[in-house]
Amino acid sequence: MPRGTMPRRPSRSGRQDKVSSIPLRAKVQPITPALKKVSKGAATISARTIAPRKPAPQPAQPATTSSRKATIVAKRYNPLAPARVSEILQRLDEHYPAATCALHHNSAWELLVATILSAQCTDVRVNLVTPILFQKYPTPEAFASLQPEELEPDIRSTGFFRNKSKSVVGAARKVISDFGGEVPRNMDELLQIPGVARKTANVVLGSWYRIADGVVVDTHVQRISRRLELTKNEDPRKIEQDLMQVVPRDKWILFSHQIIHHGRAICIARRPKCADCPLENLCHAADKTWSTVEIHQTAKP
Repeated sequence: MPRGTMPRRPSRSGRQDKVSSIPLRAKVQPITPALKKVSKGAATISARTIAPRKPAPQPAQPATTSSRKATIVAKRYNPLAPARVSEILQRLDEHYPAATCALHHNSAWELLVATILSAQCTDVRVNLVTPILFQKYPTPEAFASLQPEELEPDIRSTGFFRNKSKSVVGAARKVISDFGGEVPRNMDELLQIPGVARKTANVVLGSWYRIADGVVVDTHVQRISRRLELTKNEDPRKIEQDLMQVVPRDKWILFSHQIIHHGRAICIARRPKCADCPLENLCHAADKTWSTVEIHQTAKP
């Protein structure tokens, strides 16, 4: 075995030799006046250092997404609010109290023919054509005896004259064969007549029979009801359903006539006369030429 200092083995009692079992104690230094003064100053400094600071004011945090949405919902503009719709109707009543159908007619049959001819044509042009037409063919029977080609020259100026001549002759034959020569007074039967869709049927029912079965949706009603945010749809059938929800039934007939007159006189498609419009401060249309209210990009014709 190599020589050298060997490490001591641990005692069998579990205690190291020469290790005191009494815990060590720090030596107590006597407190002198000088030490007392130093200790007091150190305590003051320590207290100042450790004392909690008041937090600095933080800048206002932006509102969370949920709170912003809640604010927007609370202030959301509702174009279909009953008070707004009522105000629109009241102003239309004030400016167009006696609005009626612009197509000249003396019977339900004449109104039916004039409405068929008015598709994609102005009422002014139709009113120039129909007096001569009804003088030449005064009854549904007279129209029914024609071939569509024979009627084309008389209605050529209204446009789409080939399709219209087929519709008018077909309508005359249907009225005679199925309805005894009388234009029916309900929607289902009117829709069976060639050339008649809901717009034409609503014109006949509302303007002649005074039956409010729907709302006439022509190009003016379609355009202006979208500008006024009364509907967001583009399909005439869906627009009609939307208007029937917000406009009282007793206003359905007059409302369409008023909007049509308004579209011709003031709310002109190419350049609306917004400065003269009685609905100006209720309209937020994106194509306004002059406005005192906020413009809504979703309010489009």
